[in-house]
Amino acid sequence: MRRVRARGLPRRATVVVVRGPQVRRRPAALLAAASVLLLTAACGGDPAEPDVTGPTSGPPATSDGALAIAEPTTAAEGSPTGAPDGAATTAAAEPAPVPPQPSADELAGLLSREIPQTGSGATVVVPGSTPAPPAQRQHRVRVEVEGGVPVDGAAFAGFVLETLNDPRGWGAEGDSFGRTDGEADLVLVLASPDTSAALCRPLVTRGTLSCRNGDRVILTHHRWVNGTQDYGDDLTGYRRYLVNHEVGHYLGHGHVGCPGTGRPAPVMQQQTKGVKPCVPNSWPYP
Repeated sequence: MRRVRARGLPRRATVVVVRGPQVRRRPAALLAAASVLLLTAACGGDPAEPDVTGPTSGPPATSDGALAIAEPTTAAEGSPTGAPDGAATTAAAEPAPVPPQPSADELAGLLSREIPQTGSGATVVVPGSTPAPPAQRQHRVRVEVEGGVPVDGAAFAGFVLETLNDPRGWGAEGDSFGRTDGEADLVLVLASPDTSAALCRPLVTRGTLSCRNGDRVILTHHRWVNGTQDYGDDLTGYRRYLVNHEVGHYLGHGHVGCPGTGRPAPVMQQQTKGVKPCVPNSWPYP
């Protein structure tokens, strides 16, 4: 192979003349290369410096060494540029933490499961008042707790009024209950075993049973903490039964028996003494 100058072409242009067996083997490729060189020289260009616009760096290499064709990067609708179509663009919002739910004892106002046999002997009125919901008969209730009994009076009073005004309660008969810390139609007391026994006389309760005595409903702290075997772990259910049962006496209802095996025990059944063959039930109208 030798280089020769081509007349009439720029000084930098050269023509490659190839002799020998290479021409016979690849004449088409060599002629094509020569044509490109001649055309480039005629246009004043330099094959070593291609005239292109934009960045001169090549497309990125793929993992197997081949050249990857770069395509314009576009943003999927609703996502930032370069995010895969449909991919999440922001971290999912963290769900709001669920506040811890109060335990059955907290709902009932218990500060401790310790049961003092006797308290101070005097009851303390829980301050505050709430109006009775509209009804045919509205009853004012004053809630009292014996001193020395480990109970949150406000929580206890709230539990009592919520129970009495539940749609499954005595409201179905036209009664509603509001709370007062003054003159009242009904006084509801939570007291230690010894004090509750004294307040229930002439009834004999031995401090383990609750009662209604005149315009007072006396709940013994012993049962408020322990419930009964038939109610098991359902302390809230038993406590609601106890409130509804004793207030039922205040409303004029007497004791009734179990109507049949497997049926809900009437709220005026003495469920503290036994529920079977009925099943436990807290409500006058479940």
